[in-house]
Amino acid sequence: MHRVVALVRPVQSTFELGCAVEVFGTKRPEMPQHYRFETCTETPGPVPTTGGYAMSVSQDLSALDTADTVIIPGWLPVEEPLSDPVRRALLRAHARGARLVTICSGVFALARTGLLDGRSATTHWARAEQLRREFPRVRVEPDRLYVDHGDVATSAGAGAGFDLCLHLVRHDHGAAYAALLARHMVLPPHREVGQTQHAPPPPPRDALNGLLKWADERLGTASVDDLAAYLGVSPRTLARRFAKWFGTSPGAWLLSRRVAAARTLLEETDLPVEAIAARVGLASAVNLRRRFRVRTGTTPGAYRRAFRAS
Repeated sequence: MHRVVALVRPVQSTFELGCAVEVFGTKRPEMPQHYRFETCTETPGPVPTTGGYAMSVSQDLSALDTADTVIIPGWLPVEEPLSDPVRRALLRAHARGARLVTICSGVFALARTGLLDGRSATTHWARAEQLRREFPRVRVEPDRLYVDHGDVATSAGAGAGFDLCLHLVRHDHGAAYAALLARHMVLPPHREVGQTQHAPPPPPRDALNGLLKWADERLGTASVDDLAAYLGVSPRTLARRFAKWFGTSPGAWLLSRRVAAARTLLEETDLPVEAIAARVGLASAVNLRRRFRVRTGTTPGAYRRAFRAS
């Protein structure tokens, strides 16, 4: 029996978890049961969900030590860093041969382990640009419904979680079994379409390129109000446009640009951390270290030692 364990966290998305439960954890008397589905969390007990209720999860991270497939069914907020115990548990599972699978925003958690560096991945179209900015070593393919490398697999927006899970079943037990399961779920066994048809139009290229250049040249002083003034819109309109274009807020977008600039300066210069913080608009070395760790999972000093250009 193939053991599938979902790693859940507060606040857990009920739909993404439900995709995995329907495919791997729902017993159907007229079908052979090939999977055993379980959940675990870092701190066992009540886990709040996006549905407004809490679910009781009794297993801790040790459940991942014997899982054949580990599923990360979303990761909200996506900026939330991995704790050291979660990172170690995921890396241990991968090292002994477990398959690591993400649904929608779960890719942000997997990316923080480094296992996606140099590899392709996908996520919801609204988060694709953010994933690309925060993890430049990941090749983001925003139009793919899912990407499977065998040992790691990622899916696009929530509904694409079904596509990926059915693909894994097809890989494990053949097309006929996957098609029968899809029929019971009243779903197509395989979709050829991508995400592009669902995404809103991107921002005008000239406006976007101008904004990027303008912001990067003024990271030391630029504010959200300055961004709005540059585009000639109100802060409220700016927030709506950023939500549509990038799937994030103007403040979070600006912070990501600052951290990205800090990474470049750490790689290419000998500037002290305090000077880098001032140059990119993070005010102090303490603030830079805090923001940097949240975004990259490491410290500026450790990052410089690892990636300093020769």
